[in-house]
Amino acid sequence: MARTNVAPTKTNLIKLNSELNFAHLGYELLDQKRNILIIELLTLVDQAAEYQERVEKALADAYHTLEEAVLNMGKLKVVNLASAVNVETKITIKERRVMGVALPIVDTTFKEYAPFYSPHNTSFWIDTSLTEFKEALQVMGRLAELKISIIRLAIEVRKTIRKVNALEKIAIPELRETVTYIENRLEESERDMFVLMKIVKRRLEKKANHEE
Repeated sequence: MARTNVAPTKTNLIKLNSELNFAHLGYELLDQKRNILIIELLTLVDQAAEYQERVEKALADAYHTLEEAVLNMGKLKVVNLASAVNVETKITIKERRVMGVALPIVDTTFKEYAPFYSPHNTSFWIDTSLTEFKEALQVMGRLAELKISIIRLAIEVRKTIRKVNALEKIAIPELRETVTYIENRLEESERDMFVLMKIVKRRLEKKANHEE
């Protein structure tokens, strides 16, 4: 709906045309941002689905090796060996930005202080289980990174869509109608002025002729 409370002057027309051009530019940039965010979001959703399966498999494999160790060595010995394991886990969180949205990068590393225990009378399932659980932690960190990124991107996509819709359906049409309204009023004023000038000219000519 046009803003009819705006004075129909050439100054306001120039100002509103500038605002309209700026609104169009903003719409184009936000539309590009929306498309880039959606592409990134869909890519991460696909990766998250893949990593969800990898996490489930990694945990299943890790618990399977632990069960095999218990069957081979007995629960008590496995518990004693587990208490001797000395592995330092470090989780580093950095960030990257996609169209201004901060997304986490989770890096999981391990520092081992070996030997943890004597390999004598131990099953290879113990070492395998340790390796599998470390692998599970790494893929779980990556999955957490993807899920948080998806949430943040989804929130930003929603905000961007609202802004795009506001420009497309409210701000730009309103500015365009207001510009048209002022242009029409200015044309009417010019026509009225032209008619008025013609009337004045005829009267002056008539007066001049009468004086002659």
